[in-house]
Amino acid sequence: MEIDEAEAIKVLLVDDHEMVRIGLAAVLGTEDGIEVVGEAGSGEEGIRLAQEYTPDVVLMDLVMDGMDGIETTRQLLKLYPDCKVIVLTSYLDDEKMYPVIEAGAFSYLLKTSRASEVADAIRAAARGQSVLESQVASKMMNRFRSNARGEAPAYKELTEREMEVLKLLAQGKSNQDIADQLIIGIKTVKFHVTNVLAKLGVEDRTQAAIYAYKNGLAE
Repeated sequence: MEIDEAEAIKVLLVDDHEMVRIGLAAVLGTEDGIEVVGEAGSGEEGIRLAQEYTPDVVLMDLVMDGMDGIETTRQLLKLYPDCKVIVLTSYLDDEKMYPVIEAGAFSYLLKTSRASEVADAIRAAARGQSVLESQVASKMMNRFRSNARGEAPAYKELTEREMEVLKLLAQGKSNQDIADQLIIGIKTVKFHVTNVLAKLGVEDRTQAAIYAYKNGLAE
């Protein structure tokens, strides 16, 4: 559904940082054709205010206490499928970006975006046009190319021992726990953990665990 350009675009802000909401509201309040109708400090409040104001566009943070931006987006679009959710976040990691896009987010911007870029994204959403921050678009294209080429998933590069270590990481095991269970030394465990992180292209144990669950490698 496209919005009549003669009418102001109703925008709801959902972010658990009050200063972010204040700043956005102040900046967007100076933009022609854009009206901030409400500010929510949590996903739950965002759902409630959306029912009250029926916004055209929602600026959605991803990481919030309680209901995160992914679940809020999912529930919001079940109630109002025509609403356009624009993610505005500091995060560019796969475990947040792809799920919220799959949940129905219309556009994805980083909080480093200029105010004019956020306003332009809101106007574009009102016209039915998606906007992706350049780094987001690049990551999505790389993922698409990898899928199109039929490249083997990263975990296929793991040795049998590294796969065992990954599964134990996913269970929340410490290096000492892994060493005891596999009957190997701590230094060897650290060596395997380093290799696992490098081969999977993740930064830490938590991301490795998330990768394992997403790819069905963990019990």
